[in-house]
Amino acid sequence: MKKVLSTVAGFVLAVTLTFAGARAAEVTIGYQQVFNPWKVAIANGDFEKATGYKINWKKFDSGAKVITAMASGDVDIAMAGSSPIAAGVSRGLPIKLFWIVENINDAEALVVRNGSGIEKPADLKGKRLGVPFVSTTHFHTLFALEVNKIDPKEVKLLNMQPNAIAAAWERGDIDAAFIWDPALSRIKKNGKVLLTSGDLSKLGKATFDGMIVTNNFADKNAKFMCQFVKGMAAADAAYRDNPANFGPGSDNAKKIVKMVGGEDKDVAGVLALYDFPDLKAQASNAWLAGGKDGGAAKALFFTSEFLKKEKKVDDLLPDYGAVVTDKFAKAALAGDC
Repeated sequence: MKKVLSTVAGFVLAVTLTFAGARAAEVTIGYQQVFNPWKVAIANGDFEKATGYKINWKKFDSGAKVITAMASGDVDIAMAGSSPIAAGVSRGLPIKLFWIVENINDAEALVVRNGSGIEKPADLKGKRLGVPFVSTTHFHTLFALEVNKIDPKEVKLLNMQPNAIAAAWERGDIDAAFIWDPALSRIKKNGKVLLTSGDLSKLGKATFDGMIVTNNFADKNAKFMCQFVKGMAAADAAYRDNPANFGPGSDNAKKIVKMVGGEDKDVAGVLALYDFPDLKAQASNAWLAGGKDGGAAKALFFTSEFLKKEKKVDDLLPDYGAVVTDKFAKAALAGDC
């Protein structure tokens, strides 16, 4: 009887450990309603196939909401813009930037509504401008006002999420908006681009979308992180190698809009506005490497300066290189996973 009980106990223990292991191999990843190649990999289940993890995908409509979710422990990995990332790390959130999803370039734009009377930046005075606060476009909105010597108090800045901006635009409730796709494509139908993030980046303050991970998850799941980065790199390479495969009516374009909304005919044009750094660039000083002098760290520093000026964060970090890691990009580049 003792032997039987021992055998049963051993079986129960084995089953318990098996289920515990299954629970451990699970991750929650947040994405936003932005056109980019890795949405195809999500739709195809490529990350699950490569890692063996169960992945719970969560959709967010702003980086600020992503940061809130990470702070509450609801998400392990997520995409957010450089502005909300800077806000999170400056407030002490234990996360690291480990991948540059895209250098935003011209994919975010300040659009003015037809009939608004806005022909140049100075005409924004007294107008209603919609923008998601603490986002990359909020950062660039205020930078645009600064370089054009416009006091932000002279413009009616409204804190609005992308879908709300598109709806307000169609009602004629706002005169201008600084936003990204798919909302950007909707408002451009009855408006014109006044300036883009690419224009402002040339003045020394770049913006990007990046992938962030909680320190706790990254420390315990290094192999997964390397495999995940390889998947991101492969998705970007598939686009860079053959952009035509993302054209109107293509399976790739349809998969992207199914996940984030919009129209498949707009996908190719939007993707062309971004720059998707490859693994070599990711692991270089241009982005993730270089410590505080690396490209990503510098961008986070400049953005955090803006956030402090706006009283969105209390203090700056002594070294923004400490919240950027090239570990997983370099491991993927070396084939160490």
